[in-house]
Amino acid sequence: MGLLTEQQLHNLAMNVVGKDLEDMGYEFLAVNSKKSRNPQFVATKDKQLIFVVVRAVKYPENPVLYNEELMQKVAKHAATHNAKTFYAGVGIANSVSYDLPVDSEEDYILNYSELIEIK
Repeated sequence: MGLLTEQQLHNLAMNVVGKDLEDMGYEFLAVNSKKSRNPQFVATKDKQLIFVVVRAVKYPENPVLYNEELMQKVAKHAATHNAKTFYAGVGIANSVSYDLPVDSEEDYILNYSELIEIK
């Protein structure tokens, strides 16, 4: 198949974060897999609404660093719905060599620790 496109990398990150949210007991109200539309997930648990922005981050970029301006814009919108805002960066690298692009024919490594709350 070859190199993964930006959208395929984003979908991979979405799957990782979606599974994490499910494991934490969240119920999805809306899912948007387009990278250009934010947030990617709107979910609820115990009557608490959350907005989650997901980003696939290619090595050597740090997956916990986020665009402050974007996240504040999403947080402001979330506040109007009494929702909390989270950032979920998923680092993705080729397991053969971090310097190679991510290829569907080779294994890859994911670096995702947890949701980061934006206040």
